[in-house]
Amino acid sequence: MAKILEGKVAVVTGAGRGIGKGEAIAFAEAGAKVVVNDLGGGGDGTGNDQAPAQLVVDEIKAQGGEAVANYDSVAEVEGGERIIQTAIDSFGRIDILVNNAGILRDRMVFNMSDEEWDIVQKVHLYGHFYCARAACRHMRAQKSGRIINTSSSAGLAETFGQANYGAAKEGIVGLTRQIARDMAKYNVTCNAIRPGAATRLTLTPELKAAWEKAGRGEAVDRIEANQPEDIAPFIVFLCTDAAANISGRTFYAAGGEISLYSEPVKERTLFKEGRWTLEELLGVAPGTLGQGLEVKGIG
Repeated sequence: MAKILEGKVAVVTGAGRGIGKGEAIAFAEAGAKVVVNDLGGGGDGTGNDQAPAQLVVDEIKAQGGEAVANYDSVAEVEGGERIIQTAIDSFGRIDILVNNAGILRDRMVFNMSDEEWDIVQKVHLYGHFYCARAACRHMRAQKSGRIINTSSSAGLAETFGQANYGAAKEGIVGLTRQIARDMAKYNVTCNAIRPGAATRLTLTPELKAAWEKAGRGEAVDRIEANQPEDIAPFIVFLCTDAAANISGRTFYAAGGEISLYSEPVKERTLFKEGRWTLEELLGVAPGTLGQGLEVKGIG
């Protein structure tokens, strides 16, 4: 296949390992010049190491591609701006941004500290915003661009002890819709992906233990069967001209499965003239709005 993204410049955050690494290499294979961003910290966000990002750059160059490394943190305003500026300084433009960087600070909600809540919001939700805002300024001027945000099924109550992570990831879905709306007239699309793959974040010992304790060992097996590289082809597709009509949507990708999520809709409605009273709702709502609903996490 021809280099479908030849002449394009892509920035991938958190690209030193896992899903981000697979995406960076796939963009280079498709002809794009790539900024490989990775702080090189641990799964909890502590520490830093330039080696992961540089090794991916070296791999891309060894295959004949063009890439540069960036080691800034997405959790800081200046870091997000420097990540995007690296693309401008190195290659003269930015056409694609994939927000992928992430960390975990898992804890049951009743034990979660303020710091564990705050840092996860900063890396995921704030990090997506900081990088997207900086990228959109350039994409608006050139009237073109593609942004991919990384959400998670954690926000769909499919995990344990991740109130911070799940909240951030669902915030990213809303952010995606709003960026898509704001940037539509500038020919910039923005979509979100809920990936399913075995990475150092998705299969920590703590998470595996929680799944096993809940009698969901098959979930671990399913995740382990999906490789990080499986996500990349669809991400590249969303950044091509063939996907110019797709924006503001959320997808699931794992192994050989790619799914489009339906947009939120009102399932049931109660209507009357004027305000509902509590007494009226107690008499009507359990058998209408609440009928058949189950508590998440039970059963």
